[in-house]
Amino acid sequence: MHSEMEMLRCAIVRGGTSKGIFIMANELPADPVQRDKVLLAIFGSPDIRQIDGLGGADILTSKLAIIAPSSRTDADVDYTFGQISTTEAFVDYGGNCGNISSAVGCFAIDMGLVKPVEPLTRVRIHMTNTNRILTAEIPVKNGKAAVEGDCAIDGVPGTGAKITLDWSDAVGGITGSLLPTGSAKDTVSAGGKDYTVSVVDAGNIVIFINAGEFGLTGTETPAAIEADSALMQLIEEIRGKVCQQLGLVKNWQDAASQTPYQPFFAMVSPPSDHSCFNGVEVHQADVDVVSRLLFMLHMHKAYPITGTVATGAAARIPGTVVNELLSETARQSVLLRIGHPSGVIPVEAAASVQNDQVTIERIGVYRTARMIMEGHVYVRKSVFGK
Repeated sequence: MHSEMEMLRCAIVRGGTSKGIFIMANELPADPVQRDKVLLAIFGSPDIRQIDGLGGADILTSKLAIIAPSSRTDADVDYTFGQISTTEAFVDYGGNCGNISSAVGCFAIDMGLVKPVEPLTRVRIHMTNTNRILTAEIPVKNGKAAVEGDCAIDGVPGTGAKITLDWSDAVGGITGSLLPTGSAKDTVSAGGKDYTVSVVDAGNIVIFINAGEFGLTGTETPAAIEADSALMQLIEEIRGKVCQQLGLVKNWQDAASQTPYQPFFAMVSPPSDHSCFNGVEVHQADVDVVSRLLFMLHMHKAYPITGTVATGAAARIPGTVVNELLSETARQSVLLRIGHPSGVIPVEAAASVQNDQVTIERIGVYRTARMIMEGHVYVRKSVFGK
């Protein structure tokens, strides 16, 4: 006990290529405003180094999972995702994080919220941000989520136990429609020029554009893209205008402050040989499409799972930017391999088309996850108004 600080039980958990703070809902204040003040203090935000909290000073490690017993009879656990800003006193609950989602089932088993069944436990996760169900198959050993395995993920050292996630219920989870604009392609005017984009809502809303429209090869590193300030401003203008079209903001200029997390923005290109910033060599024959994705106004160093879900869905919709760039191999297979800045990520994507209506029948991805630390975080009592 400490006279000036409160102790809150939490855990640091890696899910896929992200890392986040997992905390039970009953550890936090019920009032949303007070809750977010406490969460910001836990992470040490706003501060780009997050030096006074548990945040890792990176958008991929400034992530939150609030866990609670399920409020739905068709789910086993409730999960609320939050993206913690490092620059503003803001928690964005506007979408999902697939990588953090991949760890929710493991956490629920390890914390005794879900009864473990060996060798696989099926966990139905109620994603409260979108009110959709994510189904996870978690390998279990000796009553806990298994850690050791031979599943490798580009962007994560070593291997781990393979977690299978079925995202098929996440289609249209934010806007209510797979194609929020009603079209496979749309034209957006920005910077005095027209650009062709595809907007898809599956897992999260993602805006897709051919990297060639920006004069890019599509294999640039995240650092190289972010170093081009004019390009980053143009991307945000396009993203903001799509936000305005979807009714997420009244004025497109407000998108950066009001909805920085989503929509994501992906620049896609055809399969090609290229080198990744981490030394991984990607060969044209090993990928079906290449993508560089932006979220929270920064380039992703790997590829988000919800972005993977949306890319898989977009690949199966005739006429989208992604569909037109897809390799012939992927057109004949359920499996789609996406090249990203750290390597390659696979996704199973199947759809049917009838009377021009596309139905996504399966979106399956694979991840690994593990608990890193479980204990107590200290928060100043003054944050609670005490």
